[in-house]
Amino acid sequence: MKVNTKRGESDNRHFSRKKSEKTPGVKIIPLGGLDQIGMNITAIEYGDTIIVIDCGLAFPEEDMLGIDLVIPDVTYLKDNADKVKGLVVTHGHEDHIGAIPYIEKEINMPIYATNLTIGLIDNKLREHNLLNNVKRKVVSYGQTINLGCFRIEFIRSNHSIADSAGLAIYTPVGILVHTGDFKVDFTPVFGETIDLQRYAELGKKGVLALMADSTNVERPGFTPSEKKVGRTFDMLFAEHRNNRLIIATFASNVDRVQQIINSAHKYERKVVIEGRSMVNVINTASELGFIQIPDNTLIEIDQIKNYPDEQIVLITTGSQGENMAALSRIAANIHNRVSIKPGDTVILSSSPIPGNEKAINKVINELEMKGAEVIFQDTHVSGHACQEELKLIYALTKPQFAIPVHGEYRHLKRHAELAMEMGVEKDHVVVMSNGNVLELSDKSAKVTGNVTAQGILVDGLGVGDVGNIVLRDRQHLSQNGLIIVVVTLEKHSNMLVAGPDIVSRGFVYVRESENLMEECRDVVEDALTGCLEKNTADWGKIKTAIKDDLGEFLWKRTKRNPMILPIITEV
Repeated sequence: MKVNTKRGESDNRHFSRKKSEKTPGVKIIPLGGLDQIGMNITAIEYGDTIIVIDCGLAFPEEDMLGIDLVIPDVTYLKDNADKVKGLVVTHGHEDHIGAIPYIEKEINMPIYATNLTIGLIDNKLREHNLLNNVKRKVVSYGQTINLGCFRIEFIRSNHSIADSAGLAIYTPVGILVHTGDFKVDFTPVFGETIDLQRYAELGKKGVLALMADSTNVERPGFTPSEKKVGRTFDMLFAEHRNNRLIIATFASNVDRVQQIINSAHKYERKVVIEGRSMVNVINTASELGFIQIPDNTLIEIDQIKNYPDEQIVLITTGSQGENMAALSRIAANIHNRVSIKPGDTVILSSSPIPGNEKAINKVINELEMKGAEVIFQDTHVSGHACQEELKLIYALTKPQFAIPVHGEYRHLKRHAELAMEMGVEKDHVVVMSNGNVLELSDKSAKVTGNVTAQGILVDGLGVGDVGNIVLRDRQHLSQNGLIIVVVTLEKHSNMLVAGPDIVSRGFVYVRESENLMEECRDVVEDALTGCLEKNTADWGKIKTAIKDDLGEFLWKRTKRNPMILPIITEV
């Protein structure tokens, strides 16, 4: 691997070819991030080279009972591990870096990213004891790296986390531009504005395909600057001078935390950072110089009692109502150091992720019931580009092909329409699904196959050991409960010695349903008698008979369908 610090025109000669030569297409294989929000990961392949862009996780949906995380299935990468040259990461959000430790255990890929992003990845690798096993390389804006037959250039971008990058990927068939998650912010809190000039220069060279963020494509206009939230915070601090402030936001939104700290310093308040992920991110950002914290501003949570309420600001995780996040524990009165007092002002500085609305409303209600004032209007701006910003990127890059990324199907579809509005030909706009293999040349783009790209479920320390069958059982148990039937048979003769005993969990309250339980015993006894009279010695057949007969009886009596688990022992 070689790092180039110049981005000269001469670099293109490595990829030039005579028009008469027939060159195979470059393959673009999304393994996550499409038809969903989160779990972003894309493989790009040509010949004996595969590079991977991002490696994120998704949070479980409501029907994924007991699941902690969902990570991408990288079977295709494992099967082609000798081709994988490296992982290129656009920024440090969980949906782009969260699965890295899990995937690095399967495929040891060198990682290339900007300074803060590498710092956040290091935290994750350290937690999994992988820090010494994985090669990492910090790349600056404007630098390029050579991985196999690809050359990748990092382009300065704006997002809701500092040090975000877009990518220009020079391939033997042309230049691919991947925006990563981005917005156009002319007044960013940290660093410079997005390098629109570089996108324009790439457009003049000729961009084969643009892979752009679709998250906010349904929203017209421009996304407001992050500094707008800073002005809102200033007003809220001024209005609530006599209240303790508790502000919840995403742990990785370093610029948001910086603005809260700026307002706290201005109004002479002490700041407490609470929540493990928040503390880790802020420590890393501070060490690397991405957040400036004035001296004597931060205090430990144990020191809150030493200051009056009007001098305290608590910055915490839990803006999405997550069960174990700090704000949820505070709202439920189970936090061991902070409890809500009447007069507290709680600010939720994020927009609800689809599916989290119920959890967020629950936390708001709990806070309000304890006497807190909850504010969530105008305290957040998105980190993703709206329609006019996307149009600007299209106008600058003038791509021959458009491949919408990062979004649910409706986002990808609307993005496809926007690309056509910007002059991309209809048959040059490709809406893909996870696992599609897109073969792209300078003449055409065709989906030529599919690879495995389902999410792998993480439950505690178990990775992939919970699948659809286990989830279905969990759903069945959660909806209908469980009945355990215990029967003891005599060895050799198979005569009934004890039981049947019926144990109910989550089906009916046994003490109030003694008649029903007695009838269940009778049904099981009849099923057993029928089997034993036929000299059935196969326990599998006996269990099936018990399940069938008892299930039919309970459905007729209760219109419920509990899971029935027969247990046979012998003496």
